[in-house]
Amino acid sequence: MRRLPLVRQRVSRLLAGAALLLAPVSARAQRAAAGPFPGGENPDGSLRPTSRLQRLFTQDAYTEYALLQPGSEQFRIKFFTEETRVGATELVNATRGGSEGTDVEVFDPRTGKPLPFTYDVEGDGHAIHAKLTAPVPAGGIGRVLIYKTYKDARTYQSYTEANAPSGIQAGDISWVRSLSGYRLGVILPAGYRLLSSSIAAQMSTTPDGRVALHFANPSGLSNPFTIHARKTATPFAPTKYVDMFLDDVKTLYDFGEPAAHRILVEQTYSDGRLGTTLPVDLLSYAALTDVTVTDLDTAHPLAQRKQGGATVVTLEEPIVNDKQSAHLRVTGTLTDAGYTVVNGELRFDRQVKGLRNTFLLPVGYDVSAVSQSGTVGVYQGRVFVALVNLNAENAYRVVITARKRAE
Repeated sequence: MRRLPLVRQRVSRLLAGAALLLAPVSARAQRAAAGPFPGGENPDGSLRPTSRLQRLFTQDAYTEYALLQPGSEQFRIKFFTEETRVGATELVNATRGGSEGTDVEVFDPRTGKPLPFTYDVEGDGHAIHAKLTAPVPAGGIGRVLIYKTYKDARTYQSYTEANAPSGIQAGDISWVRSLSGYRLGVILPAGYRLLSSSIAAQMSTTPDGRVALHFANPSGLSNPFTIHARKTATPFAPTKYVDMFLDDVKTLYDFGEPAAHRILVEQTYSDGRLGTTLPVDLLSYAALTDVTVTDLDTAHPLAQRKQGGATVVTLEEPIVNDKQSAHLRVTGTLTDAGYTVVNGELRFDRQVKGLRNTFLLPVGYDVSAVSQSGTVGVYQGRVFVALVNLNAENAYRVVITARKRAE
């Protein structure tokens, strides 16, 4: 394999280091993180500060909850998650304490084939131990697609004349859960209309007429979510909206010296389009040089070629069903006059695309303004700005200004 240029190796190390922060944690740690406030409280009830933000990206897992028949207290979960530890041979997914898991299925997203697994008791909870097809390679990422059914009366309630609180009718349902750090979807049972959602969400209707909500939590922290729904005889027509938060694309803009207008760009994403050949969409709107495309399931580089006006790669494993996808990383150098220094002020002005974009400032610069809503953190001594696009429009303009820190 051809050695990466030094600057590219540096970004690969940055992303690998950030990925270690996302490694699966124990069931106990997951439950502790779901508390009312991550930093905890002082004896007088005031809040303690959380730790500083150091993760370049959040929402690296996707979870969809499909509510089953009212009265069953059950919901079917689709969980798409990653393992980043080099050499790992399994991925562990803990069940939240009090939730009873059944009907577990585990698949390899690369091939769409079932994976072996065990479902083990761990304290007052359970955990799925999914066996990966191969150890996670250096420069790659392990992936697992899990389906499971939870039964949890505390989360999913159906109301009768006897137990309906004030303002709720018999036959109504509610679903409440504290959700942390994921891209998320919730699907109502067939024949139900939405009465209330406590979190802003994109809404659509599935091909079989069920109402679906899709959303993300940009902070990555615990986010209590409640929905109320009521039975209806009104049919809902399917909509063409797709779940925008299922898209796992994330793009890192690593700012070099602004006078040279050079930015190292690294984009990671999954692509489920059927076939053997996939277009590299990033290159249609970012004129990169020194481009490499890597299959993250194997860490193998993929050869590029032109097909029409597009750059395409050929997959080692064809995509033939909806349980499969390719997991790719595209890296290259962008030269953009919109990234410069004017009167001592660093300025980045560019239209970007995708769900998640993170901008890593040069050493010694502090951000002074961001035109879009984002979070700010420090990674290995460098300030970064992380954006999560909550709007359906894929492209939007970002302007960032910064000043060099006085010695």
